[in-house]
Amino acid sequence: MIKSPICDIVGIQYPIFQGGMAWIADGKLAAAVSEGGGLGIISAMNAGSDYLREQISIAKSLTKKPFGVNIMLQSPHAEEVAKVVAEEKVSVVTTGAGSPAKFMEMWLNAGITVIPVIASVSMAKKMEKCGASAVVAEGQESGGHIGELTTMALVPQVVDNVNIPVIAAGGIADGRGVAASFMLGACGVQMGTRFLVAKECGVHQNYKDAVLKATDISTTTTGRRFGGNTCRSIKNNFTRNFLKEEYKPEATAESVANLGIGALRLAAVEGDAKNGCLLAGQISGMVTKEQPAAEIIKEVMEEAEKILGGAGQWVK
Repeated sequence: MIKSPICDIVGIQYPIFQGGMAWIADGKLAAAVSEGGGLGIISAMNAGSDYLREQISIAKSLTKKPFGVNIMLQSPHAEEVAKVVAEEKVSVVTTGAGSPAKFMEMWLNAGITVIPVIASVSMAKKMEKCGASAVVAEGQESGGHIGELTTMALVPQVVDNVNIPVIAAGGIADGRGVAASFMLGACGVQMGTRFLVAKECGVHQNYKDAVLKATDISTTTTGRRFGGNTCRSIKNNFTRNFLKEEYKPEATAESVANLGIGALRLAAVEGDAKNGCLLAGQISGMVTKEQPAAEIIKEVMEEAEKILGGAGQWVK
């Protein structure tokens, strides 16, 4: 089975990370992914230290294997959850929405591997300079907050400009995506949408069903007008209303940002698939069944190995 340098760095069997999805990636899902040989990741989202400690405790009760925590650095609780992961000695921290530089010394002293999620070459270089062990290069095909570059364009440029391992993310749902990522120079992948429908994922069934029913053109982006808050999600009443309000002449960056408050929880926890925000990637149309997390990992890796092993049939 395929193994890469990131497996040794993180202590996992397969080079697959699970995305840190807010209101979705909890301790139970993270443990299931880690037990399956990948790296499960708990989302600290905008919650405080008590919530994160609880989810870390759940994960530790379900697996002895490494798992990580994703910290959104713009969260009002970023300082306190940054301390929690150090105190709990979580194996890996992934970060988004800013630079983790001020927390690096604390995390590194606690023996934590830090792997920021980035969307540009310049940010990848900054993260390498401040001590990151690797970066996740996330293209705009992914669900949730996105940058401007596609995975195909972003990953090789990041690979060419840093000396640390690069994990590809965005638009990856099967072995073909994994094989393509390796060919671009990545040494692992991160998948979010595919794990959203894992059996162990506690997101509301209505959310899962929306992903399972999706097609290739089911997602759209909101928040582009003012920049910095662009999100990809499945088209529904929420996205239609958001786009209508976003492009009104009187709209402001602040008013547009406020449109999304509480919308993800509405979908993920309460199951309102019409008026809630269903964050999901462009590969939603490729996700057609619920499976245990371990089965997803095994299937994806077996597909990738078969494709890479038979690559000679395509090129003579």
